[in-house]
Amino acid sequence: MKVKGLRWVIIALIFIATVINYIDRSALGIMWGSEDLDGSISQSLGLSKNDYSYILNIFMVAYALGQLFTGKIFDKVGTRIGYVLSIGIWGLSSFLHSTARGFLSLSIFRSLLGFSEAGNWPGAVKSNAEWFPIKERAIAQGLFNAGASIGSVIAPPLIAALFVAFGWKVTFMVIGSFGIVWIIPWLLINKAGPKKHPWITEKEKKYILEGQSEADQKDTDDVKGKSLREILSHKESWAVVVGRFFLEPIWWLFVGWMPIYLFDVYGFDVKEVGMFLWVPYVGAAVGSIAGGFVSGRIIAKTNSIDKGRKTTILIGGIIMLLGLIATVLIGDTAEKFVAIVFFVLFGFQFAISNVQTLPSDFFGGKSVGSLAGLGGMIGVFSVIIMNFLVPVVVDKLSYTPIFIAIAVFVPLGVGAIYYFARNIKSVEK
Repeated sequence: MKVKGLRWVIIALIFIATVINYIDRSALGIMWGSEDLDGSISQSLGLSKNDYSYILNIFMVAYALGQLFTGKIFDKVGTRIGYVLSIGIWGLSSFLHSTARGFLSLSIFRSLLGFSEAGNWPGAVKSNAEWFPIKERAIAQGLFNAGASIGSVIAPPLIAALFVAFGWKVTFMVIGSFGIVWIIPWLLINKAGPKKHPWITEKEKKYILEGQSEADQKDTDDVKGKSLREILSHKESWAVVVGRFFLEPIWWLFVGWMPIYLFDVYGFDVKEVGMFLWVPYVGAAVGSIAGGFVSGRIIAKTNSIDKGRKTTILIGGIIMLLGLIATVLIGDTAEKFVAIVFFVLFGFQFAISNVQTLPSDFFGGKSVGSLAGLGGMIGVFSVIIMNFLVPVVVDKLSYTPIFIAIAVFVPLGVGAIYYFARNIKSVEK
């Protein structure tokens, strides 16, 4: 049996995995509520906002370490088995949230979720490098990232509805089951890479392989990946590391703290959060696909990976910066704030799909997961610092200094990519 467009079937499965990923990780913030909200996690377990910040950072530390180690694991065992391990563990750990009895048990399950969910990102970058020619990688990454946005769109109304009907424990059972079920079609369809897959047509195989870099074409099972020291010896690798350090907090501020912001500033309950929270992620989903499309068109017209990636990253950066300034100057109602964040997340995803594609532009397949994972880990450590600062700054001042800080991060992140990667191309001979 031959399947036309098999690469798009593979990315569709990873898209679905990413939707599940964000439903799972969004559930805690949506159902946390306030300490006096009947049936909320914080009330049921007797936990405070400070407890939430600690648990959020426990998740992020595990997620940071998971980015690094799962990137290496994916490079060793391949994307097929790597995804089985990653999503199998995160589905189980999400399910186990339903058994939490307090801070300690919730922290343990949250750390397992963070470590295993992290594999989705280096795994997707590696899979896209295997299954797509260079000119299509940003759109593939954009479709993958759109899964995060769609998951964030689906999560608030879905989780709010399940919470109202069944409570937070059953909600975790339901969403935790999604990942386990996903493994079945993944194993049935993703039998091997494009070089050996029995279902791929000769035309598609040729199209993929001829559109890859020379390093990708030379990548075989007996080729060893580079060590992190070797990877970081190339200046271009620092574009990924430093760029993601400054850009990641922008996304994670809204993912982790927007529900709490709406609870605190506008007195929302879980139902109202479910009504409002999904809107900005529509912007993110559109930005993911648009950024990949624009980058691909520029590369096709100019035959320059450098122009395609940098132009798209710069446009996304400008949109982010203007949006973050607007949150401070005019975001004084819930409706205005949510509308502004729509554009901030559009700009973020417009740019980040191309930032995340950089490891596959610089290196062959056996090193892509390692650099992607390292960049993700460094980015998450930046988020951890932010998560410690948010409750302190908010209690003493307001959310405004946080918005100003991440606005400053935008030019620093975009500038780092321009500085360290003077010409985006393969660094391997």
